[in-house]
Amino acid sequence: MPDKLSADELYKCCDPDVFTFNTTDELPTFTGTIGQERALNALDFGLGLDSTGFNIFILGENGTGKMTTIKSILSQRAVNEPVPQDWCYVYNFKDPDVPMAISLGLGKATVFQKDMEELIKILRVEIPKVFESKEYEKQKNRIMEEFQSKQKDLFSSLENEAEGTGFSIRKTVSGLMIVPVRKTGEPLTEEEYEMLDEKTKKKIEDIGKILQEKLNDVVRAVREGEKLVKEMLGKLEREAALASVGHLIDELKNKYKEHENITAYLKEVNEDILEHLDDFKVQEEQVPSLPFMKLPKAEPTFTRYTVNVLVNNKDCKGAPCVFESNPTYYNLFGRIEHKVQYGIAITDFSMIKAGSLHKANGGYIVINALDLLRNIFAYDALKRAVRNGEIKIEDVWEQYRLISTTTLKPEAIPLNVKVILVGNPYLYYLLYNLDEEYRELFKVKADFDSRMERTDENIHKYASFVAMRCRDEKLLPFDRSGIAKVVEFGSRLAEHQGKLSSRFSDIADLIIEAHYWASKANSDIVRGEHIQKALNEKIFRTNRIEERLREMILEGTIIIDTAGEKVGQVNSLAVLDLGDYSFGKPSRITAKTYAGKAGVVNIERETKMSGRIHEKAILIITNYLGSVYATKRPISLSASITFEQLYEMVEGDSATCAELYALLSSIAGVPLKQNLAVTGSMDQNGDVQPVGGVNEKIEGFFELCRLSGLDGTHGVIIPGKNVHNLMLKKEVIDAVKEGKFSIYPIKRVEEGLEILTGIPAGRLQEDGTYTEGTINHLIAKRLTEISEAVREKKEEEKEKGKEEEG
Repeated sequence: MPDKLSADELYKCCDPDVFTFNTTDELPTFTGTIGQERALNALDFGLGLDSTGFNIFILGENGTGKMTTIKSILSQRAVNEPVPQDWCYVYNFKDPDVPMAISLGLGKATVFQKDMEELIKILRVEIPKVFESKEYEKQKNRIMEEFQSKQKDLFSSLENEAEGTGFSIRKTVSGLMIVPVRKTGEPLTEEEYEMLDEKTKKKIEDIGKILQEKLNDVVRAVREGEKLVKEMLGKLEREAALASVGHLIDELKNKYKEHENITAYLKEVNEDILEHLDDFKVQEEQVPSLPFMKLPKAEPTFTRYTVNVLVNNKDCKGAPCVFESNPTYYNLFGRIEHKVQYGIAITDFSMIKAGSLHKANGGYIVINALDLLRNIFAYDALKRAVRNGEIKIEDVWEQYRLISTTTLKPEAIPLNVKVILVGNPYLYYLLYNLDEEYRELFKVKADFDSRMERTDENIHKYASFVAMRCRDEKLLPFDRSGIAKVVEFGSRLAEHQGKLSSRFSDIADLIIEAHYWASKANSDIVRGEHIQKALNEKIFRTNRIEERLREMILEGTIIIDTAGEKVGQVNSLAVLDLGDYSFGKPSRITAKTYAGKAGVVNIERETKMSGRIHEKAILIITNYLGSVYATKRPISLSASITFEQLYEMVEGDSATCAELYALLSSIAGVPLKQNLAVTGSMDQNGDVQPVGGVNEKIEGFFELCRLSGLDGTHGVIIPGKNVHNLMLKKEVIDAVKEGKFSIYPIKRVEEGLEILTGIPAGRLQEDGTYTEGTINHLIAKRLTEISEAVREKKEEEKEKGKEEEG
């Protein structure tokens, strides 16, 4: 029978004397990340390697400091890296639906924007002045006078010729026409024309045709003259405007001569201004056709000459670091905004807005992987942008509309950014195994561990972390006893005496709560008792369900025996995890055996309340029975195992030992002690395997026994390989010291059987039997009896069948 564990083996204390300070105020400011050497090495590699596809996925449990670490590293690293260029969009005069993207040096985009605004502002003043000047009016009038003089000469000559032949030029609805007139100058009426003789009529028609052709020639010449005048006036306007515009545009071209795309753009701006000079002239207010309908004054727009600054890195110090908290498609890639005018949504290139990728271009962007996957289109678009090395601003809903609408398609911007996704391990492995593109784009894995070694170095780092939190949150300082308790809590979180938890969010919560209770106790320093108070109060806030279940057990509603002995019944231990709190819950396992060939029947499986791991455990028990008790002869057995008063799914193998003990007790007819509880897994060879949640299981059964009344016989049987996981609360340790509660570590299932029955297990002898007076002897004897009964029953049925045939 194994020895009981001593109180020293149940908890690994932290000696306050390992610290040289009195309070954490004496400690220097801590910078860095604790216990994540593997992850830090991966981050240094991923951030330092500037190659395609080596983006980073940071994985780890919540609270391990993933986001805090990457923020700290990037803030230090980015300062020493070059600031990327500015980006802006300008109007594309050749293809207005495709605005042009232009990159400029640091802070130059806003300068270019102001230069263009100033240019248009000056032109809107100077161009109207040119057209109102006396010199311009003089040249314009000279052109018009020359044209009018030529026009007058042409019509006068034709008029004189027409009058000499009895005709006149008259203006009608259909235009100018040649008509015959009387000597008085009045047009000849139709009646008077009909009264003329045929010879005279023919003469009038012939002369009229000749004059009409000459009139047509004159009208044609006048129209060509009008075109020429219009061209001359246009040329005059261009020359006059160019005198105001040209030198200003040339100054800008010279200023931005290193940017070919800007000089080409300014050339197109110059041409467009000269083609739209009317927009710069003083606009006359139009009189409405109906007096009561006053239309708004149509103002010319100069938006096409503006510069839309998309990214301005003027105030950046180093490479940009963007932490996108809401990675929707539009927040990442930008959007094209619209404004409603007269019931119609309109847009232009000035309404293009930047996304996080634009702002992070040339630097780093950090995104929560789960938030990214939750947002439609965002993940696929991000992969496409990283793969193609460019950012496109698109209307993603366009393909889903019933009616296609015209929209802008801005020119793509080259992308050079290190993408860092942050998520839990489940997401990482899900994406890695199901998405081939992901494996090509995120080749660096930074794995944050949830625990670290409990070394003196890490213990002192724990103290430095507490000191940092106290300074940041303006909390009371901790003394050495308080730090020691925090270290012990770290081991409890890690469920290992030789480890510390790296879930520093939980540690930080404990620090804040302990500060509260110390302040409430009017203490200037947070001590160990305040840490313990914080832990106890947190349990009290969250353990209502645990206490309710314990009440039901004490009342007898849920039947759990903590005294006496029973055949085929054992107390098993499980952990109930509510999310914010987990606790040990005792369960009653019973087994029944009888003659038959059905084997071991799992009632939970038959009722579809058993998980796959639990079903595997039942098969292991079956094979163990065969390997131990059927080495020389076959056995026949029918047995059933169940968790009594269990109304939810059963999963896991931590009750395998307990189920085996209940089954063997039923077979041998030997009672098991009910003042003991069992937890532990086993293999087919009978070796006991470790389980999880061993602290909660022990404490759960201890509390039940304490309320029932500890008498020194109560205890728990656990796997020997779980001893290093023990970090039990003080009440359990005190009870063990006083001999009121015991914890038995076992390596073989036979050891637990001896503890529960008080009978030696017995070893298999060479003849295949067990020594009398052992539990295995009773089991083998009973199995033989059952097998003989089954064989005799079979022979009787066989004889009876022969008699019926005879």
